[in-house]
Amino acid sequence: MLLKSLEFKRSDGIQVKVTDIPVLKEDEHYFFMLNQHLQIYLKEVFSSKSRTKVYSFRQYMKRRMKWTDYQAVFHQEMLKHNA
Repeated sequence: MLLKSLEFKRSDGIQVKVTDIPVLKEDEHYFFMLNQHLQIYLKEVFSSKSRTKVYSFRQYMKRRMKWTDYQAVFHQEMLKHNA
């Protein structure tokens, strides 16, 4: 699973970083749902009055999604013998 992060300045001048954003192709099953949730989450972070500088999209989705869907999106394969 490829994850990316996003950094921006809010209107109050605080530099904010959103981490653990999964990269999905447009034809994948969960693309539309994650895209919509990401837009909503970024609006919440941008308008927030909190002094927090790092937010995790993965933790947000853990609270919002069904567990089986969460595992399907964020499942990371364990490599054998550190390969």
